[in-house]
Amino acid sequence: MKTISQLIGCGSYLPQNVVTNDDLAKKVDTSDEWIIARTGIKQRHFASDDEYTSDLALKAAQRALEHAGVDGTEIDLIVVGTTTPDRTFPATAVRLQKHLGCRTGAAFDVQAVCSGFVYALAVVDSMIQSGQAKTALVVGAETISRLLNWKDRTTCVLFGDGAGAVVVKAVEVEEQTNGQAGIISTHIHSDGNLEELLYCDGGPSTTQTAGYLTMAGKEVFRHAVTNLAAVVNEALEANNLQDSDIDWLVPHQANKRIIDSTAKKLKMPMDKVILTVEDHANTSAASIPLALDHGVREGLIKRGDLLLMEAMGGGLTWGAALVRW
Repeated sequence: MKTISQLIGCGSYLPQNVVTNDDLAKKVDTSDEWIIARTGIKQRHFASDDEYTSDLALKAAQRALEHAGVDGTEIDLIVVGTTTPDRTFPATAVRLQKHLGCRTGAAFDVQAVCSGFVYALAVVDSMIQSGQAKTALVVGAETISRLLNWKDRTTCVLFGDGAGAVVVKAVEVEEQTNGQAGIISTHIHSDGNLEELLYCDGGPSTTQTAGYLTMAGKEVFRHAVTNLAAVVNEALEANNLQDSDIDWLVPHQANKRIIDSTAKKLKMPMDKVILTVEDHANTSAASIPLALDHGVREGLIKRGDLLLMEAMGGGLTWGAALVRW
């Protein structure tokens, strides 16, 4: 028998405060036309002053648990992908564990910025396969608005806040096949030599402040298209699959131009790509699970569909996950 990891439920949450491009134009030298032309973004959600990353994560997690038909007490592993934790320590996952009533197992955060959800999924898959967990919660949650420099119009218009979650359960099968529901493979990478292309200029051991997000946009775009296409091909080749076998591409929602370019390299029609960037903007680690939940709730993604998730973030980090829903 072989243990595999099945995604049995998903959920998401977006703060109620919707900020349109026209709203931003009142405080930043920009315009709706400028933002849409370069990013495809029309609006984003910002957390209120008394709303924290763990609050967003909790609501997304509760919806995922309800969707999966699982009680919080059954969860024995929580991994949260976030770059905006409530506190320097403890981990946001530990606070989530408390609020969900979990009494056993482990809870910790993964920091891979926009790739955080894929990294967290890879960690959970490994722990389930090794027998260290049976029912896990994987969350991507961010209040990235807290890191924005409102004097830098090239970055502050790109991001939003939100959270998404999936419940992953250990299932015993005689042999895993590409047709079996579950995580088929994950592939994660990083290159610290490219750190200066996308980073936050603060931190507890340097400035003792959170700092501001800083990005070399053109270079990040170039690396994103190249690295995402490469890791997607890696996932396909590892499983003897073709582009045409993928039912849905569920990409990190950073920029519609990046998504368009990646889909083009994959020869994948845009009607097979889950797109939420227009309404969510870039929510970093929350991006993929938000898009996944949207696809499932809207009836686009159905049981048995083959999904390819991919992301790239600061570090630089990037990764992909091939999942049969």
